[in-house]
Amino acid sequence: MCGRYVTVTSVQAIEKRFQVTAGPDYTDAPAPPNTNVSHGDLAPIVTGDRPGALQTMQFGFTPSWAKKQFYMINARSEGDHNADNQPGYRGAMGILQKPMFRQSIRTRRCLVIADAFIEGPQREKLAKPYVVYARDGQRPFALAGIWDEWADSTTGELIRSFAIITTTACDVLNNIGHHRSPVLLHPEDERTWIDPVTPLSDVTALLRPIPDGTLNAYPIDPGIKNPRLNGTSLLQPVGQRVFPECDYDLHQSLDMFGMGESRAKRRRDSESEAGQSRLF
Repeated sequence: MCGRYVTVTSVQAIEKRFQVTAGPDYTDAPAPPNTNVSHGDLAPIVTGDRPGALQTMQFGFTPSWAKKQFYMINARSEGDHNADNQPGYRGAMGILQKPMFRQSIRTRRCLVIADAFIEGPQREKLAKPYVVYARDGQRPFALAGIWDEWADSTTGELIRSFAIITTTACDVLNNIGHHRSPVLLHPEDERTWIDPVTPLSDVTALLRPIPDGTLNAYPIDPGIKNPRLNGTSLLQPVGQRVFPECDYDLHQSLDMFGMGESRAKRRRDSESEAGQSRLF
């Protein structure tokens, strides 16, 4: 499961990383930073029908045929197969047959842009949260997603929404005690994933577990489970990393540079806004 994630990279940096442009419709929606992306939030994605555009959609998927809104945050790549979440599962991808997802997995795939994601043990969940991030320091990265457009029959409002696809747990999620991982796309596979003409066999081949050694994590305050809370203070470590590291400080990177702010700018802002409360 991946129910919360982090997107704090500036729009300009996202445009450069993914070779996209934020259009006029993007400016009508909240832009990063968001250290606690939760269901119902608008967040940046890239879709196959507009591969050159940076868009925002609602996190929490509702299929076009639904009579009511669902807010499905995740789509299991194995569907009802692999009920025990065996890490070595290599069988059929049940997402292809699930009525909820079978159309979108074929024609409406997207890149979900994230700097990190939040996960906890299967039992305690976000009562014992961890920030999970790329060990090589590369961010933002793309999680595999699907999207659809749903019309509210009572208001006529069109809601475009997305879900993150999950697969079996990698090493760091296993160490945390969680049974699922989001599908993390390699940069060279991102365009293949969203291309509508990609053969279905190639699409399902990308629904593979994250290679061991790719991610790391550290514990944070359980205040993150409140979807109304935000700010990089939520990402402050409260314990040691799952795997020891000596040369990379994720929290400092997100806090100081994630919003396109330098230390000098932060200092000037602090001096000029003395006595005022700032979100970040």
